[in-house]
Amino acid sequence: MIENPSDTIAAISTAVSESGIGIVRISGPDAIAAADRVYRSPGGKKHLPDVPSHTIHYGYICDRDEKLIDEVLVSVMRAPRTYTAEDTVEINCHGGILVMKKVLDTILSLNREHTGFPDDSGQIHVRAAQPGEFTKRAFLNGRVDLSRAEAVMDLIEAKNEYALKNSVSQIRGALYRKITALRSSILYEIAHIEASLDDPENLDFTPQISAFAEEIKTWKRELTALIDTAGDGRIVREGIRTVIVGKPNAGKSSLLNLLLGEERAIVTEIAGTTRDLLTETIQLHGIPLIITDTAGIRDTEDTVEKIGVERAGQAVREADLLLWMVDSSVPLDESDRRIAALLTGRRSIILMNKSDLETVTTQEDVQRLLHQIQGQDHSGEEIILPISAREGDGYDSFAGVLENLFFHGRLSWNDEVMITNTRHKALLEDALAGLARVEESLDAGMSEDFFSVDLMSAYEALGRIIGEEVGEDLVDEIFSRFCMGK
Repeated sequence: MIENPSDTIAAISTAVSESGIGIVRISGPDAIAAADRVYRSPGGKKHLPDVPSHTIHYGYICDRDEKLIDEVLVSVMRAPRTYTAEDTVEINCHGGILVMKKVLDTILSLNREHTGFPDDSGQIHVRAAQPGEFTKRAFLNGRVDLSRAEAVMDLIEAKNEYALKNSVSQIRGALYRKITALRSSILYEIAHIEASLDDPENLDFTPQISAFAEEIKTWKRELTALIDTAGDGRIVREGIRTVIVGKPNAGKSSLLNLLLGEERAIVTEIAGTTRDLLTETIQLHGIPLIITDTAGIRDTEDTVEKIGVERAGQAVREADLLLWMVDSSVPLDESDRRIAALLTGRRSIILMNKSDLETVTTQEDVQRLLHQIQGQDHSGEEIILPISAREGDGYDSFAGVLENLFFHGRLSWNDEVMITNTRHKALLEDALAGLARVEESLDAGMSEDFFSVDLMSAYEALGRIIGEEVGEDLVDEIFSRFCMGK
């Protein structure tokens, strides 16, 4: 169905599953009148168009035959102080699937001819909302900018505390404020340059060149700082892709079970028990990990185990973090040499497992092996921690090191902005490229009109983040990803 912003729309806004409460939301010019057609107060005298805004009313929803559908609470909210900035009604009914659908179907039946409802004066048209249409209307009606609208979906999909905090921060306008402040500064300079081009005799931009060049540097630093958060932002949103590597019987599956808090992977004394990838998502002190246990890396003639080793190699190449489980109770061998080579240039933590047993391989032995393998690339600053996956020793130290390795202690930020949206990152990079071209023009001693063109390019790229310079097709694409009823 083609969307019309003047339509009144309705949808179930809670999960369509058995629950204590379900909400059917109606928004648009006929929202209150539509709800009034199906609502009955206990005394039969209350009419929703007569009630004050932002009030809740007890009563019943009835169908066209006056059969009771459900006992409800109806929230009436008048524009513009609503989620969509339109008249909005939310019917709080019981959360049964059949009940919610029947309430919605009764409302949608109002736009059929001869509805049969009492007081059927005047035409009322209500249609089913498209995915994300309520939030899209909030954007189109100017209640939220595009970055805040997109953060709504991030909030719904948040899988950990930090993703939740970042989404809330963006909904409250943290990114919007940064972008609008940058755009305001850039627009001021564009206006200054254009004025000097129009009236060169009275407005000479040349004395301002030095200060202008410094301002470009400042803007570039701000954009670079935002772009630099995108890596951590993806991890916060999706999780750290973590792969446990080690030779057979090093304790990889025991570590996975320790992190999960349950016996998920089979653990035996027999080397090569794990022959395929085993992936789980966990929260380690609030840090999201998508953690994969792999087959022990070694030379083998076993066909199935060989496939497992090959899949382990593929997982390693795609990982954000490698956890090398070293069996400290036995000497290093050729399998350890192969694994040490995988760590070159990768974020990794080396876990000296079986600290509860007699130590045969020390941290110094591991460092010497890494130096032999990596040569000049070996920094000598690798993170090595003693751990006992069987006893649980070293768990808290591992969590603390993990946070510092990826987030440098920044996960407790409340007011800082972390870029989690790939669209935003690409546009920030476009804006940064525009400013870089301005610097090149400055260095080449080119005229002011070149500055203005590239400044405008940066200004427009930033505008597309918040929706001020964005086409209808992109808006439709963004909101089509939203869930129904939001």
